[in-house]
Amino acid sequence: MKSGTPATRDRLLQDPRDFSLVLGGPLFQLFRRAHLSDDELMLVRQRVIVISMFAWLPLLLLSALERQALRGSVAVPFLLDADVHVRFLVAVPLLIGAEILVHRRMLPVVKQFLQRQLVPESAMARFDSAIASAFRLRNSVLAEVVLIALVYGVGVLIVWRHYVALDTATWYATPSVEGSKFSLAGRWYGYVSLPIFQFLLCRWYFRLLIWARFLWQVSRIELNVAPMHPDRVGGLGFLSSTVDAFVPLAVAHGVLLAGQFANRIFYLGAALPGFKVEVGVMVIFLLCVVFGPLLVFAPQLAQARRTGLREFGTLAQRYVREFDAKWLRGRAPADEPFVGSADIQSLADLGNSYEMVRTMRVAPITKEAVFRVVAATVAPIVPLALTMMPLEELLKKLLGILF
Repeated sequence: MKSGTPATRDRLLQDPRDFSLVLGGPLFQLFRRAHLSDDELMLVRQRVIVISMFAWLPLLLLSALERQALRGSVAVPFLLDADVHVRFLVAVPLLIGAEILVHRRMLPVVKQFLQRQLVPESAMARFDSAIASAFRLRNSVLAEVVLIALVYGVGVLIVWRHYVALDTATWYATPSVEGSKFSLAGRWYGYVSLPIFQFLLCRWYFRLLIWARFLWQVSRIELNVAPMHPDRVGGLGFLSSTVDAFVPLAVAHGVLLAGQFANRIFYLGAALPGFKVEVGVMVIFLLCVVFGPLLVFAPQLAQARRTGLREFGTLAQRYVREFDAKWLRGRAPADEPFVGSADIQSLADLGNSYEMVRTMRVAPITKEAVFRVVAATVAPIVPLALTMMPLEELLKKLLGILF
């Protein structure tokens, strides 16, 4: 992909494909050479099948070889482990499939900054620099090497072993005095399958970091924000549409929680209400990750709102004073009728304009977008409510609430 140059603006206006959070990096180049991806991120089904099966199928075969797939001496056989199935057969496809959605939704974003003339000509070099910086991070080999090191050094050796793995005999490990004893399937799980998943997840966090950094650099430019813009955010309303692109990521996180909760409910005797803190923390985390980058424009929007209120207040005062003198103090021309006068409509239009500035938001965030992210995170956990009461009783209570 091309890096940023002084011709970035013209290039993006002609071909916005040059800006993408996902079309770059060593893994993307590897997929291209393996004919599992292209510049439009097609072949999603092939990538999902290859990666999911490479992570999941050896676990099935190895656990079956050790007679721990369905029955055996362990409390949690492989086929009854909800966490491993939703992780590799649901969450991984979501993380991969989200790439094409984010790619397509992000394509018009930079183009909108240019088409709406939000970036002044004097700051175009800084805008080009922000894009070029995003390209460099996206294509960084060092960044993905660091991600792999974090996955093995922190994700596998610390987080999974000490905070995620079940404290009971499972198909992948059996607790002992000396520590957990891993099976053959457990070794593949810990050193191959789990790192693949964690790398895909951390790679998304890195992309979100690139996105946040790009928006922060753009927010440092004095943009041509219009307080009277109908979108109520000075013309930056198009940024709120990017939130929908990250909904699959929220679903993937909800699926992960659901799988972990299911194992603890079925095998450790936990109850769903006992996970309220975990759900709350995850929802807050995702809201910060998705909406946090948009808050960088709050200072500019707040300043534009204050300036707009001051300027429109002055204009309104001048117009109202002249309207009062003309129509209420008897200075109107004798041959000009009051009924049908354009002054009345102008006064109403001025009031509407002032109200539009007064109700201007200081961030391109809507309640509907927040609700969608929260709902996407919580929805995969809802079926676990059936562990608290039978389906028939749950339906009766829902019908009682509705009717």
